[in-house]
Amino acid sequence: MIVTTAGRTNEQMIEKAKQIALDLQTSYIPRRKRSITAIQQHTAQAVLVVGKERLEVHFPQGHEPLFFHPNSASFRAKRILKGESDPFLQATKLQKGMTFLDCTLGLAADSIIASLVVGEDGKVVGIEGNAYIAYLTKQGLRHWDSDVVELNEAMRRIHVHHADFRSFLAQCDDQSYDVVYFDPMFEVTIEEADGIRGLKQVALYTELTAEVIEQARRVARQRIVLKDHWQSSRFQQFGFSVYRRKTAKFHFGTIELS
Repeated sequence: MIVTTAGRTNEQMIEKAKQIALDLQTSYIPRRKRSITAIQQHTAQAVLVVGKERLEVHFPQGHEPLFFHPNSASFRAKRILKGESDPFLQATKLQKGMTFLDCTLGLAADSIIASLVVGEDGKVVGIEGNAYIAYLTKQGLRHWDSDVVELNEAMRRIHVHHADFRSFLAQCDDQSYDVVYFDPMFEVTIEEADGIRGLKQVALYTELTAEVIEQARRVARQRIVLKDHWQSSRFQQFGFSVYRRKTAKFHFGTIELS
């Protein structure tokens, strides 16, 4: 991946782009009024574009760009603040002060909801295996400004780590998180999931294994939660009790530990 600026730029954005390239240990190239397509014809790489409002990753072959957005977390947070229920919270049973480990962070929609609920006295840690997604999400959580103060505060509190969740779990102490959460890329594609089309191009498809679930059993105090396609074989394979929802494309499964 290479880093450049948006078409309309200034010295501040150029310096920011150079710093991001240093952070990611990759190359910065000047935009020089070229289109992203023209830059990619020379480099054949994904391009991270530093704009005034946001960062965008543009992929070769004209796929949709990837950028941070709270996505479903925005309207879910508003409903939760009104006292309405949420399937994710029904499965995780999160309460104020609890600790939550998201092993498959992505763009952090579920971790934002987790942080909103556990509050200042709780803790939410997100693990993302792709360095560029981890960087986009970390910066987005730090700088995104919504019209809901509680949502902004929840985003700022999330701790993002670029790591392989298998090695991260192996290094965790016993019973160090109340809930350990997995939301792997689904075995079956959900075409309606527009919010993750850009994400799917660079997401890692690290498989869940019996060893991973065993580590999660060791690390979790209360429960392990899996979000997966309603037809997924992983629920039965690993012994999850499934919260079935009649019209939903995905279900939540839990392994209760206490």
